[in-house]
Amino acid sequence: MSGKQKVIAIDGPSASGKGTVASRVAAALGFDYLDSGALYRLTALYARKQQVEWTDEAGVAALAENLPAKFADGSVWLEEEDVSAQIRSEAIGMGASAVAQLPKVREALLQRQRDFLTEKGLVADGRDIGSVIFPDAALKVFLTASARVRAERRAKQIGLPCEGLEFDRILSDIEARDEADRRRAVAPLRQLPDAQLLDTTELNIEEAVKKVLDWYHNV
Repeated sequence: MSGKQKVIAIDGPSASGKGTVASRVAAALGFDYLDSGALYRLTALYARKQQVEWTDEAGVAALAENLPAKFADGSVWLEEEDVSAQIRSEAIGMGASAVAQLPKVREALLQRQRDFLTEKGLVADGRDIGSVIFPDAALKVFLTASARVRAERRAKQIGLPCEGLEFDRILSDIEARDEADRRRAVAPLRQLPDAQLLDTTELNIEEAVKKVLDWYHNV
């Protein structure tokens, strides 16, 4: 691990389960955990609350620089409000994808993410953790699953059946976000040459966590 940062970088598309895997890996190793996507979701939500359009790069970047956010006791806070549920809505997810395409917003959130790394070590998940935030991470993982499986997981998470109009909308939103994340000009979502591919379509959470831990112990 010489010259490498004590970081496990887990990147992947929306609803791939990377957050659950990353948080459990962090707990198993005693590392801190960073959900970088939550910062973008928080920025999108904060912009909406402040009535700033997601396409207003300067306006959104200014909000991102002074984002009154904190992670505590398993919850996500914006100012003094627990917004854990609000930031997980599909609308805010699309907003996060929109603001993540703005270079000034990404620049504003870059150092904030790097500051999460301490001597304890860090497991971070997102879309550009291994490529931009922690390019010298000890382990890089690209975690994915088929769009349909990801839509089924999201539907179950919010208590909806895996069929019908609502499910079709979830699947469509996931596919649209995948396309937006792949095509964006800044830090597009892609598997890095030095990242391990972890397809969880046929795996449960425990199996995925074990795979990441095995890889890390063999770094």
